[in-house]
Order: sequence, then C-alpha cells, then structure tokens
Amino acid sequence: MVTNPCLRPLDFQPVEYQGQQMWLLRDPLQLSEIQLFFPPLMTQLLAFLDGTRTPQEVHAAFCRHVGANLEYEIVTEALAKLDEACLLDNNHSQQVKKGILDTYRAQPYRLPALLNSGYPAQPEMLAGLLESYTVEDPQKEWGAWHGRGIISPHIDYNRGGPVYSQVWKRAASAVSEAELVLIFGTDHFGSPGTITLTGLPYATPYGVLPTDLELIDKLAQSIGPHAAFADELHHRQEHSVELSAVWLHHISHQAGVTPRPMVPILVGSFQHFITNGAHPTHDARLETLIETLKQETIGRRVLAVASIDLAHVGPSFGDMFQMDQPRRSELKVQDEALMAAAIAGDAENWYQQIASVQDRNRVCGFAPIYLLLRYIGPTSGYQIAYEQCPADPQDHSLVSICGLLLN
Repeated sequence: MVTNPCLRPLDFQPVEYQGQQMWLLRDPLQLSEIQLFFPPLMTQLLAFLDGTRTPQEVHAAFCRHVGANLEYEIVTEALAKLDEACLLDNNHSQQVKKGILDTYRAQPYRLPALLNSGYPAQPEMLAGLLESYTVEDPQKEWGAWHGRGIISPHIDYNRGGPVYSQVWKRAASAVSEAELVLIFGTDHFGSPGTITLTGLPYATPYGVLPTDLELIDKLAQSIGPHAAFADELHHRQEHSVELSAVWLHHISHQAGVTPRPMVPILVGSFQHFITNGAHPTHDARLETLIETLKQETIGRRVLAVASIDLAHVGPSFGDMFQMDQPRRSELKVQDEALMAAAIAGDAENWYQQIASVQDRNRVCGFAPIYLLLRYIGPTSGYQIAYEQCPADPQDHSLVSICGLLLN
C-alpha cells in the first residue's frame, strides 16, 4: 500500500465514457499507456492526494467532504489504479520515469510528438498542408525582412495555420540569414520559473534540425546542470517548441537552405511571481540565463522565437462566463495592448500588464515572451496577424493567437 500518496501533475479532460460523464486523467509525461477514467465523485478524491495524508486519512477526509461513510476499499482500489498507471509521485513512477528518460537521451534526436496526429509524416504532404494556409493570407506582398524576433503561435495547425503562415512566410529572409535560432516555448507542465534544456536535436518530417550543443552546455553550466535538465523529459511530449520548429524547417526547406543550429528552451510559469508579489528580475537563475545568452551570442546573427499563445478564456478554462461579442471585443483591446508592448521590446510593460490583472486571461506566452524581450531589448516591429480561435464545440471559449515580427 502507498504511504502518504501524492498525485503527480496531471491534465484532466471531461469525456463521455461508456455512456457516463467521466474525467480522463492524462499524464503529460505519458509514463504509462494505461488510461484512467474517474467519475466526478471519485475525481474529488484526488484533491486529498497531496502527500500529507496516509491512505486512512485520505479516506476520512474524502468521506467528510462528500458527506457519506464510504467503504475504505473504494480508496485503496483507486490508489492501486493510480499507482499502476504511474500517476502517483512515488518510487514506482520515479523508476519508470528514469527508464524513459534514459531511453530518450539515448536517441540520436528528439522524435516528433505530433507526427500524423498534428501534421503529416511525409515531407511532401506536410509541405502541401503548410503551403495551403498561404491562400488565406490577406496581404501576400511582403518585402525581405531581416529582423531578430518572431512571435509565433503554438496552437494546432487546424486552427492557427493561417497565422503561422503569415508570420513565418514574412520571416523567410531572416530565417535564411540566421546563424543561430533560439526558440522559447511554453512548458505547460513545468514548475514555476523553470528553464529546461535538452541536448537532443529536434527532428521533423524534413529531417533533423541541428542543435548548438556548445551553447546549450554553457547555458546549463551558468544556471546549474541539475536545474537545466531536471525536467528534460518535458521536451519529449511538449508541443510548443515542436510546432514552431516544423515551420522553421519548412521555411529553410522551401528556400533550399541548410537549417541553422537551434536551441530549444522550455520556460515554466511566472504565476509564482504574481502570487508572491515578486518579479523575474529578482530571480538569479533567470537573470543569469539572459545575461549568458547575450554574452555568448555577441557577434552572431541570432533569430529568437517565442512559440506562444495568448489568452485562454471561457468556460473551458474555468470562467463562469461565455465569450460573447462584447467580451471578444474587450479581449482584443487587451491583447492589442500586450502586442504593442512586445513590438516595442518592452519586457517590463509586457510583464506589468499581465501581473496587474493577476493573469486573468491565462496568457500562456507570459514567461517565454518576457525572456525573449529581455534578450532582444527595445525594438520596433509589426503585428502581422491576430485571431481568436474556438476552444469548445459551442464556441463559448477561445484561445487568442498572434504573429509578430520584431526588428
């Protein structure tokens, strides 16, 4: 029996299973192929699995919570299933995680996580899909752009394809001229303030994007190897860097240019700064990373990318309201103010706009864009595209995305 069971960070998805409304417990690290479906009542049990209670204490707390004297076996059976599926933070899941991490690191490259499910595996089909989004470009005429920063979506291509196309097509000259590409991606399951690197190059249907291992090693040494690689397994399934990396490779492929070395950087949440009333400039690790990046890339033509989405609002994200037209218009105004700060390279303005409202719109590009702006510094640029994408079948929730170019 598990002592003081503690639930690992999970994602919960409402589904209909065998004719009943259930919750699917999804493991972002996919340590096991076992899928667990919990009824709403049993899902409430999970709130007590924080590592501070014995199974007996979990049972007592759960019974008090639901107001019923449930059998103890209900709790022990649930814990056994969670343990089998590696959803508890214990020796079993840690050993499985270590084995998967060892296997991941032994690979010659990082395998695409969204192959076939997010885009075609065949390069010809992929090129056809990505090029098809160009027909929706309202302003196809665009001169050569030689800037330093791209802000790109990381939403799925089905919803965000035209925005990806507009920003990456306009960045083609900068992609071809770059000597190094940095991609700051949202780590959706990263711990607060984490910076996570990987030494594995990212593969796409076009081949393998080379990695600047020397720079990665210097970054890791500057912030501490343990901190840099503790969550390296997040790279295995995280889609944020991957979806921009595919476009990066596509643009190089279309131009007939050998892809430049890339450094993928996953960035954890900034929510703890807001909660604690602190600020990223007080975080020695983040400051060291930024200064190391600046120093180690002096004299190199660097293209920095933030692979992000903006707001996540509506019932699907826990809001008690639907995104009607007045709310959509209000959100657009708020997003435009954020985009203006990003275009100006004003990291502090970007941060304060989000922090001052407690990140109520759940901007998942909060941290990556902040780091990109700190790296690039004051600048100018262009708003290329903006879209509010549906996030539920009823279109009551949405994710806003944008494409920006920074000079």
